[in-house]
Amino acid sequence: MNQTAKWAIVTGGSRGLGYETAKGLIASGFVVYIIGKDAERAKNSAKVLGCKYRAVDVSDSKKFRQVLSEIVEEAQNSGLGSLDVLVLSHGVMSEKMSKTLRTSDDEWRRTLSINLDAVFTAVNELAPAMAEARNGRVIVYSACLGRMSGPGTHGGLAPYRISKAGVNAFVKNLSYETGLGARGFLVDAICPGHCRTDMGGPDAPRSAQEGAATAIWLATRDFDPTKDKTGLLWEDNQVVDW
Repeated sequence: MNQTAKWAIVTGGSRGLGYETAKGLIASGFVVYIIGKDAERAKNSAKVLGCKYRAVDVSDSKKFRQVLSEIVEEAQNSGLGSLDVLVLSHGVMSEKMSKTLRTSDDEWRRTLSINLDAVFTAVNELAPAMAEARNGRVIVYSACLGRMSGPGTHGGLAPYRISKAGVNAFVKNLSYETGLGARGFLVDAICPGHCRTDMGGPDAPRSAQEGAATAIWLATRDFDPTKDKTGLLWEDNQVVDW
């Protein structure tokens, strides 16, 4: 390995959208580390993909930070430079009947700790060095159910919808804090659509490959700060309203 090679971390990379994202980045020449909760599944996925892996429950912020720090140390000891791409594709769906007035404290905390808090943990741990290097791209899997426009927050699945709305606000706010791409650091959210994954189910209309395509594009696109934009919500390579 050398500092000319690009590398990425993909959370939720042992299955579904994260797996397909990691696969696409590897095909584009990236050195990739995937992170999954289930150690055996992460190990098997990494073997198939031909990449490195770590297993950790991202809702445990202390352990999650430790694992992220260990990955960076290992990568840099092997000759890689600063992290080029961070893709946050981990996530959980809230219980079917989890309306605001019916949701328990445990269900609320479980969903937000994974879908929103762990996004903060990863970005807070890794992105300062990326921004300082004036290089790097953060891509966060959000959801159309988190949009404030359209039917995004029109009731039901409250912890999930609100966690994804929080992700959208997080991405937009961070993009302004870091200069909207003018300093070489990009951050974006994506709506992958309803995909055939463990969460989406076997009857979903889109494949995981289709859902991951925008993340791969954002990670690899040419970016001209004089005309291109970041800090947005994307679906099928197009900007959609928050």
